[in-house]
Amino acid sequence: MTSDLVSIITPAYNAAHFISDTIESVLCQSYQNWELIIVDDKSRDSTGDIVKEYQGRDSRIKYIEHDVNKGPAGARNTGLENAQGRYIAFLDSDDIWKQEKLQKQIDFMSKNNCGFCFSSYRRMSEDGSRVSKPLNIPAEIRYEDLLKNTTIGTLTVVLDKKLTGKIYAPENVGYDDFAMWLYILKKGLVAKGIKEDLALYRIMNKSISSNKIRAARWVWNILVKHEKLPRLKALMLLSYYLKNGILKESMPISFDRSSLEGY
Repeated sequence: MTSDLVSIITPAYNAAHFISDTIESVLCQSYQNWELIIVDDKSRDSTGDIVKEYQGRDSRIKYIEHDVNKGPAGARNTGLENAQGRYIAFLDSDDIWKQEKLQKQIDFMSKNNCGFCFSSYRRMSEDGSRVSKPLNIPAEIRYEDLLKNTTIGTLTVVLDKKLTGKIYAPENVGYDDFAMWLYILKKGLVAKGIKEDLALYRIMNKSISSNKIRAARWVWNILVKHEKLPRLKALMLLSYYLKNGILKESMPISFDRSSLEGY
């Protein structure tokens, strides 16, 4: 059973209200060989003070503060540049992991020689009072599959740098995580999914990607400008994205206390 270091990349911007829950979910991981790299993207609230307090308690927590706001992709890249681990995991500053999340994914990746692993997850309301059923995910996703659907939840992804090579988040593309997964899968890797839900994704009322028209424009720009696909093919793929996105967003978020066991 492997015990290689996992570098957890967490961009944070004005995250004071939720970041304690996020950090606590990492501290509770059954897999203990990790470093949590929190990149404060020039927050204007007490995010930094909260993280520094945790840092004083646990040396595995690393705090990096930007002098200027660089956006989520810039913060992720700062984290990636400072990551020391073989494995890279991503966790946004308002999301939560299940206790066995890392252990199950690292064991799975080691057993299956997997370079890109993701899992199912649940969506929850901003105040955490309601959760959805687990999202249905495929067992495998290849490059051509991902072009049709942004089904990979960033908070569930673990990458093995020995198999993926250099990892970076393309900047100024909107969905930098989507573009990052495409970059990796385009090399020929296959992303393998674990059907079990291992994380909670918080639906923020004013999240950066909540504007559906803007999100569709981001996907279009990635397909045409970043992936350089013909416009007709990009239009067809965008229609798949819109259909799949509507189906995912239409999933009701209803409270079920038993579904939170292990968080």
